[in-house]
Amino acid sequence: MNEQLERIKAKLAQLKSSDPNYKLFGASTHQYKLNPTISMEVVRQFELTHHIDLPDGYTAFLTKIGNGGAGPYYGLERLEDALFDDLDYKRPGNLLNPAKPFLHTAPWNQTFTLTVEVEEDEEEYERQRMEFEKEYFDRQQMNGVIAICNFGCAVRLNLVVNGQEHGNIWTDDRSSDNGIHPSYELGNKDKISFLDWYELWLDKSLKGKTAKP
Repeated sequence: MNEQLERIKAKLAQLKSSDPNYKLFGASTHQYKLNPTISMEVVRQFELTHHIDLPDGYTAFLTKIGNGGAGPYYGLERLEDALFDDLDYKRPGNLLNPAKPFLHTAPWNQTFTLTVEVEEDEEEYERQRMEFEKEYFDRQQMNGVIAICNFGCAVRLNLVVNGQEHGNIWTDDRSSDNGIHPSYELGNKDKISFLDWYELWLDKSLKGKTAKP
């Protein structure tokens, strides 16, 4: 792991020097700057408070590289902001629940269909639509994760910290009707862990191939 951390540091420095005008998507926001690292004591307190174990790679990043800042898309979130379920509007009452297991092991989505014909009954249509959205956007669908990256357009990338998918990154793309699925935005075909995801972003960015929202 230490070797990978050193590669990440070197590649980030290389990327910063190759993009002085912040042309890469999101670079004007984070400017390739990382927040100061946090101590292992802070990490352990977060874990105890929320009854979770953070993945080793993510913990190493927080304690040896930085607590958020430069990263894919609009950058990495700080650990202290990782419970907000909306990274565009961080409201104290709208929080994720990492203490409960993540529900998914395969891509999940639902499509709105009318349970009965409503013809021109707009009230019945709206009632059914509201019932669907209440279930579809239920915050419990994203139990067991912390929010690590804002992809844009209300799409959020998350690190699973509780459940069978522990350590993998999953995307909440329900705002675009694409459901919840393993993160593949960087072109990876398989599920991906935090450090591999971050290094893949660096490699793609250095080659000028980072996908834009």
